[in-house]
Amino acid sequence: MPEPKRRRLSRRTSRVLLGTGAVLVLGATNAPAVYDFASSRYHSYEIGRPGYKAERGQWSLVDVPKEYRINTIHAALLHTGKVLLVAGSGNDAKQFDAKTFRSVLWDPAENTFKNIPTPADLFCAGHTQLPDGRLLVAGGTQRYETLEGDVEKAGGLMIVHNEDPDAPKTLPKGTRFTGRESGKTFASHANIVVPRAKKKTDPVTGEAEVTVSTARVYVEALEKGAEHQTGTQDQYAVEGLVGDEKENIYGIAQKLSFDKKDFQGIKDTFEFDPVAEKYVQVDPMHEARWYPTLTTLEDGKVLSVSGLDEIGQVVPGKNEIYDSRTKDWEFLPESRFFPTYPALFLASDGRIFYTGSNAGYGPDDEGREPGIWDLDSNAFTKVPGISDPQLLETSMSVLLPPAQEQRYMVLGGGGVGESPKSTDRTRLVDLTEDEPRFRDGPRLYEKARYPSSVVLPDDTVLTTNGSGDYRGKSDSNVLKASLYDPRTNEFKPAADPLVGRNYHSGGLLLPDGRVMTFGSDSLFSDKANSKKATFEQSLELYTPPYLHQGGARPVLRDPEGARRTVKLGATVAYDSDDPRAIERMRLIRPGSFTHVTNVEQRSIAVDFERTETGVEVTLPENPALVPPGWYMLTAVDGRGVPSEAVWLHVPVAADAPAHETTEEDPEPALD
Repeated sequence: MPEPKRRRLSRRTSRVLLGTGAVLVLGATNAPAVYDFASSRYHSYEIGRPGYKAERGQWSLVDVPKEYRINTIHAALLHTGKVLLVAGSGNDAKQFDAKTFRSVLWDPAENTFKNIPTPADLFCAGHTQLPDGRLLVAGGTQRYETLEGDVEKAGGLMIVHNEDPDAPKTLPKGTRFTGRESGKTFASHANIVVPRAKKKTDPVTGEAEVTVSTARVYVEALEKGAEHQTGTQDQYAVEGLVGDEKENIYGIAQKLSFDKKDFQGIKDTFEFDPVAEKYVQVDPMHEARWYPTLTTLEDGKVLSVSGLDEIGQVVPGKNEIYDSRTKDWEFLPESRFFPTYPALFLASDGRIFYTGSNAGYGPDDEGREPGIWDLDSNAFTKVPGISDPQLLETSMSVLLPPAQEQRYMVLGGGGVGESPKSTDRTRLVDLTEDEPRFRDGPRLYEKARYPSSVVLPDDTVLTTNGSGDYRGKSDSNVLKASLYDPRTNEFKPAADPLVGRNYHSGGLLLPDGRVMTFGSDSLFSDKANSKKATFEQSLELYTPPYLHQGGARPVLRDPEGARRTVKLGATVAYDSDDPRAIERMRLIRPGSFTHVTNVEQRSIAVDFERTETGVEVTLPENPALVPPGWYMLTAVDGRGVPSEAVWLHVPVAADAPAHETTEEDPEPALD
C-alpha cells in the first residue's frame, strides 16, 4: 500500500498555531495574576451585594485629611457625639523628645476634624467617663524605654526622706542630689512632694514617736560616661537646703547604673471638656502611672489601678480614687496588686470583677488570676476554670448584653511579654451563679492577640482583627471579624475588615449604630521581620447587618426637644413614628478604649411601655448596674434594627454607696 502523502502546513496555518501556542504559554505563565485579578473582582462584587451586606455588614475607610492623621492609641466617644482620638507622643520617641503631643476631635456625623492642644504626653494614660460627661484622663509618659546598651547616663531610683513632722517639702524637677560617700551628683526627672513625717504621741508618757516619710523619683547623672555610675548604697544631700531642712531631708539610692530603663509614668490628671473641647488640669494622682486602668464606680468616683511608676516599676498595689466634685485623689486603705491595664469591671453588686485580661507589665505569677474584689474589705474571691490562663495577656474582655445578666466573655490573648503564643479560645462566666466558674465558649475566628470587641444595640458583639504573634510579627495580622450572639452562644462571620490591626488598636460604637476602629502598631511590615512597619493611622467604619435590612429604622425623639436628665428608677417618655414595632430598649454607655481594654462599654435592658405616640422608659434603680454619666438610649425593632441613639444623662444617685479612702500611703501589696 502506498505511503500516504504528508500534508505540509501552510505558512498562515503555522503562524496561527505558533500564535496559539504562545498564548497558551503566556496564559499559563500569567495564570496566578489573572486568577488574582479575577478573584479580586469577584470579591469586590460579592461583598457589595445587598444580600451579603445584610448578612455580614460592610467596612469602609474614613477620609482623614493629612493634617489630622495621628497615631491613635486611645479613643473615647463623648456625649456630643464626637470622638476624642489621643496619641500623645504616639509611641514615637522623636515626637516625645520634641514634646509633640497630639489629640484630634472627630465628628463622625459630619466627618470633620479638629486638632486639640494636648498639655502632656498622654501616651499610655488611662481614661474613663465622669458623671457630668467629661472624660477623665490620668497618667501617661515621663520617659521612654531605653534598652541596656543604649543607656547613655547612669540613673535609677532615689528615695527622698523627710524627718520633719511639721511640713512637707516640694522639690522641683532638676533638683540635684550629691552622694555623701561617692561625691557624685544626679538630677531628678520630675517634681515631687515629700509628705511630712508621721508623728504619734504616747498618751501616757507624752513621748513623741516620729516615722520618716518618703517619696520616689528617678534621677540621672549630669553627664554621660561610666565614671558617673555608682555601685553601692549611698545617702545623698539635697542641693539648696539650709538649716534643719538640710538634715531632715535627704536621699537614699542603691546602685545608679546603665541598666535597662523601662517606660516611666506621670501623675498628671486632666478632665477633657466635650463642650469647651479642651483639657483642664486637675490635681495629680499620688502615684505616677503608665498603663493604668480607670473604672467609674457607682457613686461616680473613679478607681485608678496599676501602671508603671516614675521609675518604671509596676505600682505595688497602691490604688486610689478620684472625686470629680473635689478634684482630689485619695488612696484605698489597703493595697492590692494587678498587672498593667487590668480589665476591671464594676459588677452589679458593687464589687469589682477582674477577668484576668491585662496588657503588658508585671510578673507572670502575681495578680493574674481572675476574681471578684470587694473594695471595702479588700477581699478577693478567685473565680476558677479559665482555660489557657497563661495566655490572658492582650486578651479582650467584654460584659455581654444585656448587662443585667452579668455574663462576661474573655476572647483570645497571648503569652506574657513578647511571647509568640496566642489562642483562639473564648471563656464565659456568669456572676449570678452561687459559685461563678469560667467555661469555654465557641472558638474565635483565629488565634489572636489584641482582638477588639464592641457591644452592639441588637445584643450582639462584634469582634475584629488582632494578630497571631506579638505585634503582628511574621505577617500575622488577622483580617477577620465575627458577630457573637449571647442568646445562641454562637459566632457568625462578619465582613472582613480592610486593614490589619493589632497592638494599639481598638473600636467604639457610634450613636448611629456604626462601629469605628482605629490604630495598629506592628513591629515589622513583612513576613521575614526585616522591614520596620509604620503606625496605621487610618480609621475604619463597620456598618453592621442591621443597617442593611431595608425599610425604615425605628425613630426616637425627645418631645421636649432637649436632652433629658433622668434619675435611676424614674420614667421618661419619648416619641416614635411606629411604637408597635419597638421590641427592646437599650441604654448603652459610651466606650473608652485603649490597649485591648474598654471596661466602660455596657448595654442595659430598660423596661418600657408603648403609648399611642411613643414609649415610656423606666430606668433601673441599681447605680452599680447604671453608673452615673451620659448614655445612648436606643429602640430596637423585631428585625434587630436599632434607632439612632438619643442621649440621656443619669445623675449620681443620692443613695449610691461610697468607699472608704485615706490620705495615708498604704503599705505595698504582698502576694
